[in-house]
Amino acid sequence: MSEQSNIQKLIELKTQSRLGGGQARIDAQHKKGRLTARERLDLLLDKGSFREVDAFVVHRTTDFGLDEQKFMSDSVVTGWGTIDSRLVYVYSQDFTVFGGSLGEVHAEKICKIMDMAMKSGAPIIGLNDSGGARIQEGVVSLAGYADIFLRNTLASGVIPQISAIMGPCAGGAVYSPALTDFIFMVRDTSYMFVTGPDVVKAVTHEEVTQEELGGASVHSEKSGVCHLAADSEADTLYLIRKLLSYLPQNNMEDAPFVQGDDPLRMEEGLNNIIPDDANKPYDIKDVIRMIMDGGQFYEIHENYAMNVVVGFARLGGHSIGIVANQPAVLAGVLDIDASEKAARFVRFCDSFNIPIITFEDVPGFLPGTFQEHHGIIRSGAKLLYAYCEATVPKLTVITRKAYGGAYCVMSSKHIRSDVNFAWPTAEIAVMGPDGAVNIIFRKELEAAEDPVQKKAELVADYKEKFANPYVAAQRGYIDDVIEPKETRPRLINALEMLTNKRDASPAKKHGNIPL
Repeated sequence: MSEQSNIQKLIELKTQSRLGGGQARIDAQHKKGRLTARERLDLLLDKGSFREVDAFVVHRTTDFGLDEQKFMSDSVVTGWGTIDSRLVYVYSQDFTVFGGSLGEVHAEKICKIMDMAMKSGAPIIGLNDSGGARIQEGVVSLAGYADIFLRNTLASGVIPQISAIMGPCAGGAVYSPALTDFIFMVRDTSYMFVTGPDVVKAVTHEEVTQEELGGASVHSEKSGVCHLAADSEADTLYLIRKLLSYLPQNNMEDAPFVQGDDPLRMEEGLNNIIPDDANKPYDIKDVIRMIMDGGQFYEIHENYAMNVVVGFARLGGHSIGIVANQPAVLAGVLDIDASEKAARFVRFCDSFNIPIITFEDVPGFLPGTFQEHHGIIRSGAKLLYAYCEATVPKLTVITRKAYGGAYCVMSSKHIRSDVNFAWPTAEIAVMGPDGAVNIIFRKELEAAEDPVQKKAELVADYKEKFANPYVAAQRGYIDDVIEPKETRPRLINALEMLTNKRDASPAKKHGNIPL
C-alpha cells in the first residue's frame, strides 16, 4: 500500500470515528434538542484547541451480537483542549453510540484522561449523556464505574472537577458527578436519579415523570444536587467556561489575576442600605455587587437554600469566594440546607487557595421540630468545621445581626478568621433584644404595673448596651468598625496584607467532619 493510500485510510478512519453512531443517530439527537458529544466540545473549548485521544478504540465484547456492532471511539470522546488559553481535560459521552452506555473501554478512556489531568494538574470536565451501564458487559461495566469513582475521590481537592448533565444520568452513573465539585444541568433535557420512574412506581406506587423525579429544576431548587441550571446546552457550556475563570488549575496554584476597577472606590450607597427597622429585610446581593470588581457576582446554588448566598467574584483583581446570609429570605437564618450549602463551598475554596469573604447578618439557627429532628445540630457543625478547618485568608464583615451560636459559626475571630470588620449597624449578642429581655427580666416584667412600658424601656437599654459592635470591638473580637462605604478598599487592603498568609493544622491523616 502506497504512502498516499495509508494517509487516505487514516483520513477515512478518522472521519468514520467522528460520525459516532452514524448520521441517522446524530439527526435523532438533534431532534431531541440535544447536541452531539463533539458539538458540545466545540462550544466548550477554545476554537481549534481540542486534541482527541483514543479515537480508534473499540469495545472488546463478543456476547449478545456486539461483535457485529463496533464503533470507533466507542461511546465517549476524550482528550484535552483549552478554555481561555488554559489547559483542561475533557470527556464527552456519545449518546449516538449504544446510548452513551458505559462499558469496559468507555471507562478505560475516562480513567486515562483523568490520570493525565492529575499528572498535569489541570481541571477535568465531564459531559454526561448516557443510558447507564452497558448491560451486555455485565460486571465489567460496574467495575468501570468504580474505577472512575476512585479517581474522582483521589482528584478531589487536587484539581477542579466539573460535571455537566446534558441528557440522562441514572443509576450508578450519578455518583461520579456527585463526587465532583460542581454539577451543571440543562432544563427540560437532562435528568439525574438513582432509580427511575418505573422502579419508583413498582416500589412506592408513586406516579412520577423523569423531569419531576430528577430534572434540573428539582436538583437546583429542592435537592441541591445541581449547582447551576441553564436553559440550553450552549448556555450551560458558557457557564462552565465562566466558572473556570475564577478557579486555579490545581491546588498548588492561585486563580488568575484579572485587573479590576478602582481599588479605592467608595460606595456611598452602602451607608444607607441597612434599614432603620432592624427587622426589615434588604438584599445582601446588592451589597456584594456594590463592593466587587465590576459589580460582578457568579452565584452558586442560586435557587437552593436561598437564605444563604455563596459564589465567586473578584476583588482588587483577585478571585474570592463569598458566603453571605440573605436577610431577604427567612431573615437570613441558618437551617440544615443553608449550613450544608455554605460548608461545602467553604471547603472548596479552602482546597483551591481561594480567599473567603463572609458577609454576616444572621439572627441565629432556624428553630422547630423539623430542623431538630433532621439534624440541624449536625448540619450546623459541618459549617463550623469547614470554617475552623480553612486556612486560606478569611475576612468577615458584620453588616447587622450576629446573634448566638450563629455568630460563632459565621467565620468569627474565634475560629481563625483573619480580619473581622463591623458596620456601625452591627448587633452582636447572644440573642435579639426582645428574647433577651424576656429571659433576663422575667420577674421584673411580671411585677411591673405596666409590663409593656417596662419591656420597652428594658429593650431600649439592652439595645444601647448590646445592639452595636463596640463591646465586641473593645475585646478585640472585631478588628475595626468601619463606614459601610469604605468596605471595598478596606477588604482589598486586607486581602493584599494576607497575600503570604501561612496557617497550619495539627498533623493527621484527615479530620472527621460530622457528615
